[in-house]
Amino acid sequence: MKLSERILHYLERNWQIIALSAVCFFLVLAMIAAGQAQTVEVFSCSDWGLSFGIPNAAPQGNVSAEKLKEYDAYYIGDKESKTIYLTFDAGYENGYTEKILDTLKKHDVPAAFFLVQHYLKTAPDLVKRMAEEGHIVANHTASHPDMSKISTAEALKEELEPVETLYYEITGQEMKKIYRPPQGKFSEINLKHAQELGYTTVFWSLAYADWNNKKQPDPQAAIQKLNSRIHNGAVVLLHSTSATNAEILDTLLTQWKEQGYTFGTLNDFLNQ
Repeated sequence: MKLSERILHYLERNWQIIALSAVCFFLVLAMIAAGQAQTVEVFSCSDWGLSFGIPNAAPQGNVSAEKLKEYDAYYIGDKESKTIYLTFDAGYENGYTEKILDTLKKHDVPAAFFLVQHYLKTAPDLVKRMAEEGHIVANHTASHPDMSKISTAEALKEELEPVETLYYEITGQEMKKIYRPPQGKFSEINLKHAQELGYTTVFWSLAYADWNNKKQPDPQAAIQKLNSRIHNGAVVLLHSTSATNAEILDTLLTQWKEQGYTFGTLNDFLNQ
């Protein structure tokens, strides 16, 4: 059979599929032309990541703010407002949080502390002080697991509820249902389950390598890096276990105020 005959034979046998495909193709083109076609954003990552462009401009997350908001998840505040939201993560206490709290009090700056269960068990007096001084104490899970591997609502609940319970025992207050996945590891189903449990998930729009106690950043280099990336609506992640952060916080807050920034609380834009 000649090639032309084979092609004709194929067309005769599959004309319905070909016709349907053509209709779909032209329908999509028509929708795009009319502005009705929408891009479907698919989660293809399990690690929160940021892409920075020009200095002091808001970064782009590897999942958009619009997509995250569908699951009551956020990484940045109002990009039109010179407001900073200061947050600290801590799995344990190693002597720097008291100085950090003193500095926050000096500058009258609110913060949010995302704490692991171990921290609440071993440093209840500091947790009580955070609450008494008006800071948010939020949930960083019981055991600091890779949340991208937590695939059921029940497993997530087992990570969050013990922290809530312990916080209530320490302070007599209900813990706000705000949660941060350890190391920024997450999945779409994890965000969905957190939402179903009434939780708001909070990532960040500015952080730096401050978590390794054996390799702390140079203070001046840290100030320079954070200053070059601070931006409107920034949710800043620092670790309260960092000696560098305890040393530079007073300077950072002073300089950010001089640059015209104010400091807000996560309550300003979260559904809490």
